[in-house]
Amino acid sequence: MCRRPHFVLLLLAMLLSTLTSYAASPNRDSYSLNDNWRFYYADAADGANADYITLPHTWNCVVEEGKYLRTSANYLREVEIPADWQGRRIFLHFGGAQTVTELFVNGRYVGEHHGGFTAFIFEITDFVRYGERNYLRVVVSNSQRSDVLPLSTDLNLMGGIYRDVELITAPRNIISPLYYATEGVLVEQHEVSAESVSGTVRVYLSTPDIDHTTVTMRIVDEEGYEVTHRTVKATKISPERAVEIPFEFMNPSLWSPERRTMYNVEVMLGDEKNPIDKVVVKTGFRSIKINDNNRLCINDIPVDVRGVSMPHDREGVGIAISHEELTADINMVEDMGANAIRSLVGPHADSLYTMCDNKGLLVWIDIPLTRSELSLSDIVYYPTPALRNNGFEQLREIIAQNYNHPSVVMWGLFSLVWQRGDDVISYIGELNDMAHSLDVSRPTVACSNGDGAINFITDLVVLRQNVGWMKGSIEDVDIWCEQLRSNKTWSTLHYGVSYGEAGVRGHNTELLERATRNTRHFPERRQSEMHERYIEQIDQEGIFWGVWLDNMFDYASSHRAYGMNFAGMVDYSHSRPKDAYYLYRARWNSSSPTLHIADRGWKVRRDTLHTIDVYSSVDMPVLEVDNKSVTLRQVGKCHYRADSVVVRGRTTIRAYDAQRTHKDSITLCN
Repeated sequence: MCRRPHFVLLLLAMLLSTLTSYAASPNRDSYSLNDNWRFYYADAADGANADYITLPHTWNCVVEEGKYLRTSANYLREVEIPADWQGRRIFLHFGGAQTVTELFVNGRYVGEHHGGFTAFIFEITDFVRYGERNYLRVVVSNSQRSDVLPLSTDLNLMGGIYRDVELITAPRNIISPLYYATEGVLVEQHEVSAESVSGTVRVYLSTPDIDHTTVTMRIVDEEGYEVTHRTVKATKISPERAVEIPFEFMNPSLWSPERRTMYNVEVMLGDEKNPIDKVVVKTGFRSIKINDNNRLCINDIPVDVRGVSMPHDREGVGIAISHEELTADINMVEDMGANAIRSLVGPHADSLYTMCDNKGLLVWIDIPLTRSELSLSDIVYYPTPALRNNGFEQLREIIAQNYNHPSVVMWGLFSLVWQRGDDVISYIGELNDMAHSLDVSRPTVACSNGDGAINFITDLVVLRQNVGWMKGSIEDVDIWCEQLRSNKTWSTLHYGVSYGEAGVRGHNTELLERATRNTRHFPERRQSEMHERYIEQIDQEGIFWGVWLDNMFDYASSHRAYGMNFAGMVDYSHSRPKDAYYLYRARWNSSSPTLHIADRGWKVRRDTLHTIDVYSSVDMPVLEVDNKSVTLRQVGKCHYRADSVVVRGRTTIRAYDAQRTHKDSITLCN
């Protein structure tokens, strides 16, 4: 079992604990419910020996081959609801729990949520006892299901309440938090240019006591200047129907990767000066297009998309990742020079996308229609109403919850799905139509390693390629690129490329050979060579709208050797970059110089003569072996090599620039 670090709580203190507010407004209050939980597995005889834990929490965080636990568990908490809250509404908001969650309040069933990556909310107003202690029981399961996506995935579904939980109190008549656990305000962008911005603010209301009111919307820039303001009458209010408020204003400051301008969109219910309820959301305005040259454009300006796929877990904590850890992850993405991230299988925590808004990183968010490449017997889709509706519902949640983030520029509809068994193509077509009906401003995308019609459904497609790993040779990527250019049918696609394979520091080899199926040997040098050859050829071709690396970090995967996918640029600790990281840092990071001697994990060499590779963004670095200069030749962009370097006994190898401002060194022996 895994838990976030926490202090030991006395039982009496837990039973009598009161709520601590961390965000208050004149109308609403929110309280963290992360502490004071008791946890035990569902198959335990009772909860008498329950552990005391603090959220976020998961029961899978130590990766051991064959020890991936898929089960159900109970989370118990007691909370006192003040008597003076009588007449107010009460909600429980979950940032995420994996994968199926059921909520009980005072022994009564409230509801359930099916999906492991999105937020969800329950109203518990009619289930609580005011002025008394109330009992919460949350049952969470990550067991295999045939009615919840994903049916197959390379990522482990870790289980647990792995994101924050909060209690919200609000007036009776409000802007609804029940609309897919959002703030109830979605800013739809129609026309965006340097001259003007127009669109519609959609406001979802929950007003059981009134059937007509006024709703005021104002948009305010970063300096506090109001750029537009409008009040509309809302009549025959329905939770399913939004109040639509059109807007337009001139001379906007647009959001872009270079200039991350955000606006506050304020919505007031009732009297503007003394509103019944008020919600403020942040957003940025930008256009997203693919031009005739297959380039992704933000505000009509082409962007060289340098993306990385982001898994959800890390060493020691599993998926129960803190905001500080997410911040460290994004800092590493930036340091490597990537400008885009892909949220694999499902969305990350909302705070990650807020960081991307502020830093100008582009985001692709997947829905969990995917499969594991290694499990050839896995089914990815059943044409049952339950599974189909779950896919539709998860797509609605993902789009609604991330709608206002300008950094989110595309919705991923499937990943590595094959066309065996029941017809999945028509279902993907329905998902694509739904995504466009829910969001007119963003394209859809998919990651595909198959041929045929499945590649022609979404607006964009990223072609997963791995020639030279277990088939063919790395040189075959040149032939593949030529086929893409010359094939009239495929040339109509808006395609990007995705690639990457495993590498482990400490897995060394004298002779680089193509990998074999079921191998347990993943030399880091082989991973580096694949990336060296791929990026050199792909950059020369210039035919892809984006380059996406699999992956930024290693992640837990029960399908694989050692229970781990080792394709990351950084290991599972998220702290030790591999050689390939520095290859891309040298090519992609233009603001901070890179000088890195590769193969440093292979310290003990058997042979005397060796090749030494250096990744450098400084011009023609100098190499010394035991203080003697050695010739370096350039073999690719930011890639230099010295042949026949002699290693005898303990040998020190140094690299530096002409001014000796930037240095690196390794010590080898044989």
